[in-house]
Amino acid sequence: MTWREDVERDLIRNVGPRMELFVRGEGAYLWDGDGRRYLDFLAGIAVNSLGHAHPVFVEAISRQAATLSHVSNYFATPPQLELAATLKRLAGTGDHGRVYFANSGAEANEAAFKLARLHGLESGGAVVRPRILALSGAFHGRTMGTLALTGKPAMQEPFAPMTPGVEHIDSTVEALEAAMDDRVAAFFVEPIKGEAGVIDLPDGYLQAARELTSRHGALLVVDEIQTGAGRTGDWFGFQHAGIVPDAITVAKGIGGGFPIGALVTFGDASDLFYPGTHGSTFGGNALGAAVAVAVLGEIERAGLLENASERGQQIREAVATIGSPLVTGCTGRGLLIGVRLTAPLAGKVVAAAQERGLIVNAANDATVRIAPPLNIGDVEIDEFARLFADALASVSSLEVPA
Repeated sequence: MTWREDVERDLIRNVGPRMELFVRGEGAYLWDGDGRRYLDFLAGIAVNSLGHAHPVFVEAISRQAATLSHVSNYFATPPQLELAATLKRLAGTGDHGRVYFANSGAEANEAAFKLARLHGLESGGAVVRPRILALSGAFHGRTMGTLALTGKPAMQEPFAPMTPGVEHIDSTVEALEAAMDDRVAAFFVEPIKGEAGVIDLPDGYLQAARELTSRHGALLVVDEIQTGAGRTGDWFGFQHAGIVPDAITVAKGIGGGFPIGALVTFGDASDLFYPGTHGSTFGGNALGAAVAVAVLGEIERAGLLENASERGQQIREAVATIGSPLVTGCTGRGLLIGVRLTAPLAGKVVAAAQERGLIVNAANDATVRIAPPLNIGDVEIDEFARLFADALASVSSLEVPA
């Protein structure tokens, strides 16, 4: 039996065919079962902030597993409290901020959905703000609550009807102005629409969203699951806009490969939850919290926010230097980059890259997503440029008329 046959026999078919069987990772590299090495410029979809098997990650897991891993959410642990304080400090919540821990980005957004619902109630329990706004093309998760927030009809259709009250709008200030009123409980927004194709918001969009939500008393919830933990060159994407949201959701990169997510609240939004309104058995367990503390600490110690900014620009320049007729430019920020193609050939470029030992992925039919570890350097970027140029050339020779 091959591993592909094992996949077909044993795993639920909720995703497409697995592209490879990886057995080991180190730094920015992966190895398959035959010993072939791949340069990983996807990092588990912006998850492996420090790459694979980083000593800080390994040591944190080993140390905490030998001490205390889980006690349920009936009790507190030192790593949980340290991580909460760290996230508040990095997000800039001030003293009036709180953290809810989950196990994934979708769970963090589920908690934020409930936060919005609680904000929509008046003191007697009547719903006075029944509306929640999100962007068309947005991705906030696949659970039944977060799927309602996700602005992708094809994902929603098999599971309709959706949780009511969510409305999707175009990504323009004009559309937000037209939709916003005093019956809106919350507006959910990604600083960069990652799963839609690494799509940038218009200039000034987050500032306008903050002004409009504040004016109408709605919560501004910023989904930082893909853009957080230093990925864009600041700790969180909203910080580039100089605003203060009411809540952010984080996951992916904060754990560096360990499953963990969180909802971080600011100001009065921190007082909406009360005992019994939400919970998670594993949320904030000592093992996950200790790893996240270590990962965030290493990002800070090693200056990886600055590295994300500098290396992101270096990658953009490398892509431009390739001069492929398939490439029209790059989107995104820091080390979350979308390479825009002239035709819907992203899947073929990704396959050609993998054949050459480079891991990237298709964020949509015409965009290749690049999201390497935050600690990449010159050697890895030079190798990426060579492999990516070869992949583009091979697809171009077959698809672009001479």
